[in-house]
Amino acid sequence: MSERKPPGVSWETWADRQIREAQESGAFDGLTGKGKPLGSAGSSYDEMWWVKDKMRREGLSFLPPSLALRKEAEDAEAAIAEAVSERQVRRILDVINEKIEAAIRRPPEGPPLNRGPFDVERTVAQWREARERRLREQAEARAGAGGAAEAAEAAGAGARAAGEGAPAAAPGRRRGLVARLTGRGRRGGDAARSRDAERSRDAGRSRDAQRSREAARSRDAERSPDAPDAQRAAGERGDRAV
Repeated sequence: MSERKPPGVSWETWADRQIREAQESGAFDGLTGKGKPLGSAGSSYDEMWWVKDKMRREGLSFLPPSLALRKEAEDAEAAIAEAVSERQVRRILDVINEKIEAAIRRPPEGPPLNRGPFDVERTVAQWREARERRLREQAEARAGAGGAAEAAEAAGAGARAAGEGAPAAAPGRRRGLVARLTGRGRRGGDAARSRDAERSRDAGRSRDAQRSREAARSRDAERSPDAPDAQRAAGERGDRAV
């Protein structure tokens, strides 16, 4: 490389002139990421950075074909676990099994695949069992929440009845619904109604006893002013006798 500019070559090369003219015309204005640091800032230099960046933008796999297919099989298992119908499960299995069988017939480049196609019927049976177990757990959770709500409502009604001097009212429809869900049945409802009736009778007897005590105290208060007059009359009779 010569230290002096060769004759016949301008100070500004053709490429530099193109860049300068594009800048002046605003061709670089509004580009994505303008004013932001590069995504590779702070990382070590990689000569293949542009290849990896292009593959990442276009969604291409970095894995060898065999490992990519193995990863796709794992994704299929996760999709089956989230499937909502048996038809969807079988469709996922058909797609992944077709790719696995093609890879077995003609092994791709890279490490061995080391797996065979999915057993369709066995996988579907496992999906059914998992779905039934999940639905059963959800039903038990809902029943438990309903029982707790019923107990809280009954306790609140009892407290209000005790404060107002009135018998607690049965929860009614909610109690019957929760009884069916939890298996208590009609016998549990009859026992609950009997307990409510007994509490009502006890409250009535308590109110009658309270009224009787108040009436007795009223009669005693009415008789008490006559006692001094009777004593004075007895004293006068004693004086005349003397």
